[in-house]
Amino acid sequence: MPLSIVKTSGQDSPDAEIARQIAQGDRQALTALMRRHNQRLFRVARSVLRNDADAEEAVQEAFFSAYRAMGRFRGDSALSTWLVRIVVNESNKRLHKNNRLHAVLEFEDDLELRGDLQQTQTNEFIPSQPEQAMARVETRRLIEAKIDLLPDVFRTVFVLRAVEEMTVEEAAQCLDILPATVRTRYFRARALLRKALAKDIGHGIEDAFAFAGERCDRIVAGVLARIDAL
Repeated sequence: MPLSIVKTSGQDSPDAEIARQIAQGDRQALTALMRRHNQRLFRVARSVLRNDADAEEAVQEAFFSAYRAMGRFRGDSALSTWLVRIVVNESNKRLHKNNRLHAVLEFEDDLELRGDLQQTQTNEFIPSQPEQAMARVETRRLIEAKIDLLPDVFRTVFVLRAVEEMTVEEAAQCLDILPATVRTRYFRARALLRKALAKDIGHGIEDAFAFAGERCDRIVAGVLARIDAL
């Protein structure tokens, strides 16, 4: 997927103006952009990679790639859509790389490896709102676990539509698929989740894959550090 988006006519859109400011070195505009879109991009990356740490790294890499291409953005599509496309592309690359790594490691001690990964993932979980009732927290965890079990082709569509509340057209544009395909995959995902949960999936869905402030700070700091190193 090319990062360059060129608009040949018409007045610059607000997104194009933000991109211009960032391309000219406005760190405040860049930081604001990252904090505005961090949660959405993390959720999208998480839907592909199903791992918090990998998703966080994918978002950092996506923002760094977007920063380097920001001077070529002219606003043919929304900046948010452009960023989602980049993070989807980066996440898919990491997924393929991880799959190749798993194939190499399959002759290692599988039980020990799984135990280490499970412990790492457990340590990474940070409740976003500890004051919430335990029942709500457990419901969110159950929903997240069931979303993780969705087939790959349904999972990202579901996160974009149900968690991020994108329209069919927005999700189709982000994933470069037909709106009809988005509708089909979304309804299929809902059916699978209903069967798995045996109850209404609407309750608590907006809290799935909650984005802690500390994680947002790490992503912003990581991207700014890489830019400073250029």
